[in-house]
Amino acid sequence: MDNNLRRVVFFVALLNLGYFAVEFVVALAIGSVSLLADSVDFLEDASVNLLIFFALAWTARSRARVGMAMAFILLVPALAFLWTAWAKFMDPIPPEPFALSLAGFGALLTNLFCAYLLVAYRHTSGSLTRAAFLSARNDAFANVAIIGAGLATAYLWQSAWPDLIVGLGIALMNLDAAREVWEAAREEHDVAV
Repeated sequence: MDNNLRRVVFFVALLNLGYFAVEFVVALAIGSVSLLADSVDFLEDASVNLLIFFALAWTARSRARVGMAMAFILLVPALAFLWTAWAKFMDPIPPEPFALSLAGFGALLTNLFCAYLLVAYRHTSGSLTRAAFLSARNDAFANVAIIGAGLATAYLWQSAWPDLIVGLGIALMNLDAAREVWEAAREEHDVAV
């Protein structure tokens, strides 16, 4: 089972790395805070899955420590949001709404596929696979919100605010996932000691 899981998390890492590049380029081209935060989230997901790939061969105690480290890695998108949100406040130009929605839709498909691949393993290997599954699941919710922000900007509110609000939601969701992974990793560490 660990070999199958290792193959899955490696493949998920590659998918996340590939879509990070796509979304990062689009975010810079259209000036989107939520897409930039989400692209950093894809990079973070690639890192998490690569860590899991290597950590599955380690002891339970070492895996629990990696799980705690992953809780901090899950905070990276929140920090990226703060940085990009400040820039958007200084220059509140709305992103191109259709490119925003299209990039969000591509991200949604990528994350749903990753969540589908990981769902069978979400209770295997403790906090490690839980972190990978939660990341993919949370990202799918965030992608729906990004699509909504693009549509809201196009049809309801020609403003930077829908993009900023979604970026804030992504940051808050990652903070909650980081807390959940930290708690699971702490429990595993205490049991392994």
